Amino acid sequence: MNSIEKIPEDFNEQVADLGIEFDEGDLQRLGEFIDSLLETNQKFNLTAVKDPSQAWTKHILDSLSLIPVLSTEGVEHVVDVGSGGGLPALPLAITMPHVTFTLVEATKKKALFLSEVVDQLSLDNVTIIADRAENLATPDGGFRDIADAVIARAVGPLQVLLELTVPFAKVDGVVIAIKGERAQQEIEDASKALHILHSKVESSVRTTTGTILTIRKIESTPRAYPRVSGEPKRMPLGKKGVKH
Repeated sequence: MNSIEKIPEDFNEQVADLGIEFDEGDLQRLGEFIDSLLETNQKFNLTAVKDPSQAWTKHILDSLSLIPVLSTEGVEHVVDVGSGGGLPALPLAITMPHVTFTLVEATKKKALFLSEVVDQLSLDNVTIIADRAENLATPDGGFRDIADAVIARAVGPLQVLLELTVPFAKVDGVVIAIKGERAQQEIEDASKALHILHSKVESSVRTTTGTILTIRKIESTPRAYPRVSGEPKRMPLGKKGVKH
């Protein structure tokens, strides 16, 4: 497979609309990433997208849509929670070599895939951690308050996602989530979670591939969060009947 030959006609134009300029070799490495993703996807599920041409838009362009926000924030270190097949972090790491990325992925075979791709593409600005976010972002987990930005895509409803991401961010850092058309409803559902975790939604921007939410961490996360593994998903913050 050679995905570099399957780039959609309007891809470069859409990238330019985001204000992004590729360095030499970026497109080739992005194509190699798609090749690895789709090849491994035949062995175990990493993505519902199987067509290389669609992958350039639905995966690469969608991931790169975060660059304007990350650039505005002037980030140096980014944590990607629930990396799965490496989205959005690996396309970003390829095109932003001056930024370091920590990818958090609890499923061991997915974390192994990520490590293999990182080695294959010689991405020395990427670290893979095979563990749950709930374990890493506790006061004693070693990864709390370390990130200028925390990114996430397709990890779950915002009221769940916030508990898994906000603790990783520094105070005044951001969580940047790629959401869909229900983004506004998710924001409303997450109002109590935002309050509990001392954070606020600063912007909601619709792109050609999704909706980018930027959430600012205003104060330190209370020590009680994140709760133990599985609890944020089982009993989301702010859900009726859940005591906090």
